[in-house]
Parts: sequence; C-alpha cells; structure tokens
Amino acid sequence: MTVLVFGATGGIGGALARRLVGSGRPVHLAARDATALGALAAELGVPFSVSDVLDDTALARTVAAAAPDGRLSGLAFCVGSIVLKPLGRVTSADHLDAYRLNVLAAARAVALAAEALKAGQGAVVLFSSVAARAGFPNHSVIGPVKAAVEGLTVALAAELAPAVRVNCIAPSLTRTAMAAPLTGNAAMAKAIAAQHPIPRLGEPEDAAALAAFLLGAESGWITGQVIGVDGGRASIRSKG
Repeated sequence: MTVLVFGATGGIGGALARRLVGSGRPVHLAARDATALGALAAELGVPFSVSDVLDDTALARTVAAAAPDGRLSGLAFCVGSIVLKPLGRVTSADHLDAYRLNVLAAARAVALAAEALKAGQGAVVLFSSVAARAGFPNHSVIGPVKAAVEGLTVALAAELAPAVRVNCIAPSLTRTAMAAPLTGNAAMAKAIAAQHPIPRLGEPEDAAALAAFLLGAESGWITGQVIGVDGGRASIRSKG
C-alpha cells in the first residue's frame, strides 16, 4: 500500500519521499510546484499529483489517485509556513492564512483520506514546531498555529483509533528552502545553532527519519504523540 506525501517538494517532504522509496515503500507525491514535483517523481520513479492543499477538490482527486484500491498505508502532511513578524506588523490575514495552510488543510487532507487510511490500517504524520511550546519573539502567528496542529493531532488520534494512528513531529529550525531567510545568513545560523543543547541546525533527514518510523509498522503502538526533533531546544537549557 501507498504512503501519500503532501508537500513532497519541500526539504522534509523530499527527504521523507527518498527515505521511503529507498526502503521499498510505495509512495505517491503531491505538491503545488508541477516542475519540481515532476522532477522528483521522475528521479524516484513514483506517481504524483499536482495539488493545492487549500482546494478540497484537488485534495480529493489526489487521495483517489494515491489509493486506487481504496487503501492507504500512510499520509504525511509536510506542508507549512514560517511567518515571523513583530506583533505590531501582524495582520488578521497573516493569522487566517497561516491557520488555513497549517491546520485547516491538514484536517481536510486527513478527513478526505480517512476511509482509505482506515481500510489500510494506516498512519498519519503532521508537523508542528518547537515554537508551539517554547516562546520566541516574532512568533505570534506561527506559534499559535503550530499549537493548533498539536491539538489537531490528539483529536484525530482519538477519533480515528484504533484503525489509524496519528502523530506529530515538532522540529526546531531546519535547513530547508522555507527557512532560508534565517539559515542563509551564516552569522544568524551560527547564533541560532548555539541555542540548542546539540549545537547545530536541523537537517531535513532528521525529521524525515522519525516520520518514516512513525509511518511504519515498528511504531504500531504509538499514537497521539508530539515528538520534538529539535536538538533538545524545547526542553533543555543550553550550556551557553
């Protein structure tokens, strides 16, 4: 059975797709960027759907394409945003847009795939952030939104048990294209890395490794969990 990976052209989504294919698991890739998605799918030799997660019709079409027999073994929603602004510059649209993309789209993707996931005794992986629980300046948009993803995780885990497991990964700053405004500045990246007890930034493979585990049979008794891949930043004070 297939794992459906939304946001496959992102750093973590792409790393997860490569890891799953490398372990012999069938995948179906989905993203908005047709060119990048087609290139990745050709590289891995897997099917794909160009899909906007804010469009229910596109979501339903993607689920149907990924599960022609009505079954899915997993769904990874590797879609998100990083909205960093001082509170005085934040608009209502910033809040609403971030909620639609990070929370509502994830909920709709799982809802539309729920029957296929139940039929396949599948697993879901969502993505939060270290900022959902640790307070940082300029995070008044993305912090609450990612906290909502964590609330969604436990709600879905309760509703879909025992057929479907639902877990969430909460990374700290990871070297992806989306985070490039922060990681692209060497001095800034070094300073942020030093704030972690394990003093480096995350790599896409760090989160992808946990996601692959949570989507597999080895994690069959794990559900409703939010697990940090954050170098200890959420729970440990660095020595510096």
